[in-house]
Amino acid sequence: MKPDHGKAFSISGGEYPAPTYSGTQRSFTSSFESVSDFEGFYIESGKSFDSAQELSTEQVKDGRYSHKAWILKASESNNDSTILNYKPHRAYPTVQFQKKSEGIYRTPCLVTLWVYLEMTLNPQPHGHINDWFSFATLTPDVTSGWNRTVLANISSTGYLRLVHVPKQEQQIHLYQADASNDPNGTLKFPGKQWVRIDMLIDFSKTEGYAKLWQNGALVSYARVEGGNGGLAQAHFGLYASAAITSGTIYNDKLRISEVKDESEAVSLVKAPW
Repeated sequence: MKPDHGKAFSISGGEYPAPTYSGTQRSFTSSFESVSDFEGFYIESGKSFDSAQELSTEQVKDGRYSHKAWILKASESNNDSTILNYKPHRAYPTVQFQKKSEGIYRTPCLVTLWVYLEMTLNPQPHGHINDWFSFATLTPDVTSGWNRTVLANISSTGYLRLVHVPKQEQQIHLYQADASNDPNGTLKFPGKQWVRIDMLIDFSKTEGYAKLWQNGALVSYARVEGGNGGLAQAHFGLYASAAITSGTIYNDKLRISEVKDESEAVSLVKAPW
């Protein structure tokens, strides 16, 4: 199973199935000490996408290992791939809650991850898509289509932002850090150092939204449409545009937690992790 974010799908009823679990709040954690943390989930090796991955001791935030993924060479001369020729770099484990007996997570959920990025993202000639890198992909979809996604990305502008908000293929924000409101560049994403990312996702059918924090500072906020209350799948690691020739991402200390509300999420964002 290879997630394809550009491929449409339909299921019975035309909606994503809502979560059915009614017990206590759940949490998934991994410090990437063992591949067994992702046992039973799909892992994209990267071989088909000019990419690779391994557990590494080169850059570590917690424990002995982190997850390392890197680009071997450019997959295309530009980033303008179509659905039929979709070749961004990929190398990552997925988390697939629909494969667990309790089923998909209830949102809101807070996703926390430490990342260390060594990669240059360049603007492309006019009319072409600039280089981009995605730290996290979240979906309410339980199928291999991953049709409705919300991502935490950066591009050559250097700011972390939510993508596919409020609808798929849109980037309309209620707040977004950028050069216009951050003239000193304080909130630009810092490379070659450990950075904490917190992502609050609410896939509510009627009042969905997402917020994104970088080292505790809010950098992106947007409404989210097209959900049905649940977080089914996620992936973290290497997902980057096709024209990038080289670069490495390290991931460590992943946590995905169901939270009661935004207040609880903010408390977790402010607390050490």
